[in-house]
Amino acid sequence: MLESLLYPKTIAIVGASRTAGKVGHEIVANLIHGNFQGIIAPVNPSTDTVLGLKCYPDLKSIPNGIDLSIIAVPAPVVKPAIENSIQAGAKAIVVITAGFKEIGAEGKTLEIEITEICKSRGVRLLGPNCLGLINTHHKMNGSFAKHMPLTGGISVISQSGALCTAILDWAAGRHLGLAKLISIGNKADLSETDFLTAFGDDKETKVIVGYLESIVSGDEFIKAAEVAASKKPVVIFKAGTTQAGVKAASSHTGSLAGADIAYGAAFTRSGVIRAETFEAMFDYATAFAMQPLPQGPRVAIITNAGGPGIMAADAAELSGLKVTSLGGGTATALREKLPVAASVANPIDVLGDADPERYVMAVEAAQEDESIDSIIVILTPQAMTKPAETARAIAACAKHDKPILASFMGGEDVMPGREELVVANLPDYTSPERAVAALKAMWTYASWLKRPTRVVTRFPVNRRRAERIIRRHIRTKSYQVGEAYAKEILRAYDFNVPLGEIAGNVETAIEVSDQIGYPVAMKIVSPDIIHKSDIGGVKLNLLSADAVRDAFDLMMLRIKARMPEARLDGVYIEKMCKRGREVILGMTRDRQFGPMLMFGLGGIFVEVMKDVTFHIAPITADEAMQMLAGTKSYTLLKGVRGQASVDLHAIADSLQRISQLVTDFPEIIEMDINPFMVGEIGAESIAADARITLAKKE
Repeated sequence: MLESLLYPKTIAIVGASRTAGKVGHEIVANLIHGNFQGIIAPVNPSTDTVLGLKCYPDLKSIPNGIDLSIIAVPAPVVKPAIENSIQAGAKAIVVITAGFKEIGAEGKTLEIEITEICKSRGVRLLGPNCLGLINTHHKMNGSFAKHMPLTGGISVISQSGALCTAILDWAAGRHLGLAKLISIGNKADLSETDFLTAFGDDKETKVIVGYLESIVSGDEFIKAAEVAASKKPVVIFKAGTTQAGVKAASSHTGSLAGADIAYGAAFTRSGVIRAETFEAMFDYATAFAMQPLPQGPRVAIITNAGGPGIMAADAAELSGLKVTSLGGGTATALREKLPVAASVANPIDVLGDADPERYVMAVEAAQEDESIDSIIVILTPQAMTKPAETARAIAACAKHDKPILASFMGGEDVMPGREELVVANLPDYTSPERAVAALKAMWTYASWLKRPTRVVTRFPVNRRRAERIIRRHIRTKSYQVGEAYAKEILRAYDFNVPLGEIAGNVETAIEVSDQIGYPVAMKIVSPDIIHKSDIGGVKLNLLSADAVRDAFDLMMLRIKARMPEARLDGVYIEKMCKRGREVILGMTRDRQFGPMLMFGLGGIFVEVMKDVTFHIAPITADEAMQMLAGTKSYTLLKGVRGQASVDLHAIADSLQRISQLVTDFPEIIEMDINPFMVGEIGAESIAADARITLAKKE
């Protein structure tokens, strides 16, 4: 699909220069020094040669046409350079030049113009405002970066050119090879989605790594990332996610969701491994590139010092990995071979005077143990430690069916060992915690690959009933759907909702209460009041007609005093429901990724602790259960200290119904069911309160 960009035979460099240090000079130099096997055609009307190559006065002078044009001229002349490149036969164009949408309106207009020119002619555009690209397997360094990396299996997509150079320097320092490196710049045409697709199909790419500051299209990204991740690991460091949404959220769900939450949910949905830091991005990429995936979460820790072993064990347990006991045969065999003072539990402590042979005994035993899925080897520099010899010995005994990650802790003394580990393709980390984090990323990805086939349940519902209510609210510009009508929508989607009815005056309120049966709840009905309880708009456990009359009169008096401009349509009289565990179910529609479902325990867990999980709709039954398990308070739902478990499947079922509702109606931009009362298994679960916000019609 991107053959002319990634595997060109003839490359024109528009703006080539004889002056060292200029971008046009460095790109030509990099192509030469990288030993590019195709034709390099510098273009500059002011000189005959550049770095010993024939220089052409213009693009039309290049014989036999070109495949790729790399443009490094001032922004005002980029447009004609693009037109001339297309006339010369270019099927792909890289615009290195800055000065486009990143500088303001004028630059944005120019960027739109050059993009339209390329799209109208079927030419792919990389940039503008980018570092260029590198393909080590094609011996092509079409960038102005300093280094040509070694050939390897990691392909990099970066929105920052400066980060590209840092990545190249890091790879050089680790002797780590790259397959391709793409600086996508302003993403006027080609974006992360295009390269996820291309690298997913690329046989030379084993791991995809990305640094992103924004995503062009949420839906397209999720689809492309999921397809790519099903073939190989995708690790992304997403920066610039601290700002929440630009609008003020009216619901709990909306107030808890932000840009960072949305990206996290999208990555989880699509199988992307998210790196929280620049260092973590490469920690994970190194592990994926060098080691097989673990088949389970059980890790053996081998160490020559007790403290670091405890650090690793703590980090592993906290991350969700399991530091399980060794098999009986393994422990017995190690006890026979290791010194008496050594520990044959897990962590395996081979003691501070451990020689390479002692490490080999432990590694071989862990590799043979069927109760172990992965191994972390820790070495600290004691007076008798031999880091280089130990690293070589570990590498020699590695069977490559279980991942082995190392943490050679220290500085100068362990450096020879680290260098040997790099040569042996064993990832090494400066601390046990970083090794554990990389292993956790590997297990997370391995688990995602084993996920069941996604089957989204479609429930039989009364969609027309919900549609009538939504259309009526939009027609009357009532974009806040109050509790009464929100519950009608929920009823249409087969939620269990308490009996209730709107009453416009006190006599009707009493009549409805008598019909429903006491006790009842009374709630104000107003399109201008979102949080009813904040202004005294909720009364519970009304036991008689007199109580209803008194509550109605007092409620109207207080609300008119506090919000005299509010439109009051009456009250909603509702049968008091049985108590249960209070949870909150919700949805907020993200601009990029669409509807994000939310689940959390009610009360302090959502108000103070913000213990909630999000997932991109539509969701499957498995994903709904994962949302429940993703909260810290999940153990309370399952039942602790003799308490019975609540009906988890009722919650999961309700999340799927919300998923269907908000997928059916993109007009719904926010909704909460708060509280959703869930009982023990077999008991009825009830939507006790609800609100829905609709998008304003343009």
